[in-house]
Amino acid sequence: MKVLFIGGTGTISSACSQRCIDQGLDLSILNRGQTTTRPVPQDAKLLIADIRDTQAVRQILQDQTFDVVVDWVAFTPDHIEADLDLFRGRIGQYVFISSASAYQTPPATLPVTESTPLDNPYWEYSQAKIACEERLLRAYRGEKFPATIVRPSHTYDKTRLPVYGRYTVIHRMRQGKPVIVPGDGTSLWTLTHHQDFAKGFVGLLGNHHALGQAYHITSDEILTWNQIYHILASAAGTTANLVHIASDLLATFDPDWGANLL
Repeated sequence: MKVLFIGGTGTISSACSQRCIDQGLDLSILNRGQTTTRPVPQDAKLLIADIRDTQAVRQILQDQTFDVVVDWVAFTPDHIEADLDLFRGRIGQYVFISSASAYQTPPATLPVTESTPLDNPYWEYSQAKIACEERLLRAYRGEKFPATIVRPSHTYDKTRLPVYGRYTVIHRMRQGKPVIVPGDGTSLWTLTHHQDFAKGFVGLLGNHHALGQAYHITSDEILTWNQIYHILASAAGTTANLVHIASDLLATFDPDWGANLL
């Protein structure tokens, strides 16, 4: 199976790239070739171009066709329009990476499933992802563009810890300093390791039953934020001195963090 990843070296996509290679897929990765944190797998083909430069992408792809194209770095409807123009008639499946943050916030019912409404009034990033999904579904219904939507949730790897502040939080814990936890720390959450995500994700590639469908891929372990911080502290060989601050107050001082919390 011939697969093209646009991006392919991020927290989530790097594990999926390696899993594709491990599964024997013919993987090409198109990106700017600038990352050093998570290198391209040895047996993948690296195509160096900026996906926002459509002319350069057309030149490097030429008339190639693909069984699957996955765009890991599409964030706005304009990005989707560009992909539609690039890949109409030359692919068997297009996978858009959306976000579980697009779901109704706060959710009216739990657990959140793929049928939960998409409605997040707090975060522009999520609103743009919703608009991308809507455009792709119109393309699927109107012209049978072979789209599949995947919504990752909070995913981590060994270089990206699943807390705001990342490695600095662990550093503070080891120094005995307090660390901030949003709210009272009892809200429920799930964290997914990127290799676990990859197991579910790669199974969707080339699956014709997935066309026109949306899926989220997450762990099934439910944790409170207090538990998450204490687990991290234990893994780091220390204890956590937690300070709880209301999410609304955090959003006032740090809008980027607050949009994730509300």
